[in-house]
Amino acid sequence: MGFGSMRLTPDPDRAVAIRVLRRAVELGVNHIDTAAFYFSPGGILGTGSGPARYATELIREALSPYDPSLFLATKVGPGVLPSGEFESATTPERLRAQVEENLRRLAVDRLDLVNLRLTARSGSVADRVAALAAMRDEGLIRHLGISNATLDQVNEAATIAPVICVQNSYALDLRRDAHMPAALASRGIAFVPFFAIAGPNREEGATTTHADAVREIAAAHHATPHQVRLAWTLHQGENVLAIPGTGDVSHLEQNIAAGALHLTPDDLARLA
Repeated sequence: MGFGSMRLTPDPDRAVAIRVLRRAVELGVNHIDTAAFYFSPGGILGTGSGPARYATELIREALSPYDPSLFLATKVGPGVLPSGEFESATTPERLRAQVEENLRRLAVDRLDLVNLRLTARSGSVADRVAALAAMRDEGLIRHLGISNATLDQVNEAATIAPVICVQNSYALDLRRDAHMPAALASRGIAFVPFFAIAGPNREEGATTTHADAVREIAAAHHATPHQVRLAWTLHQGENVLAIPGTGDVSHLEQNIAAGALHLTPDDLARLA
């Protein structure tokens, strides 16, 4: 069970995010997922007060100097320009700028994992993967992954450089890529689904709509429906990693506890 940092930035009280991150590590989390474009504007676009809050900088403040066992995964592709406007980087120059921004904000010399986050599940990824592979060869990146990708795009990327993970939206009620866990497991590639708790709500946050089977199984296990959703995610394969995100310590503790929830074959059949 890892931790996704996207929901750390909305609270203007930085101390809350710092507590969540440190508590996650106390509970045994050693996989932190982030991106330089995970931020809340503050004053950057004139839509709020105070400085912009970046998840990467919160991670640095909370956890640096980093324990050697901590694995920091980030993403490039979507980004934030100095003006505060969003971009979708496609050129080697812009991808390098985003990698360097992640290095600077996290205060590291090398990024453990960089996922190329695609904005379209079609078209070639060769040029962008080649650009990141060159930065890996320079020592700026340790491992490469790909996000929001089809299996064809994964296959293309893997012809250019080793791909260690695929990070796609996937949940109990969001199964567009249901074939992915097994297809990747046979190749030793991790599948890292996001929106496991949100489901069709996606960026809006945790869903409050649960099927009767989810509620009944949760009650039988003295768990919450969200914990059942996370447990189901982890039961999809030994190569599946979960990265639920939250800005609340109590929700964090519930999410981590879901890693110990064992669903029976009958539970899984009902959820299927």
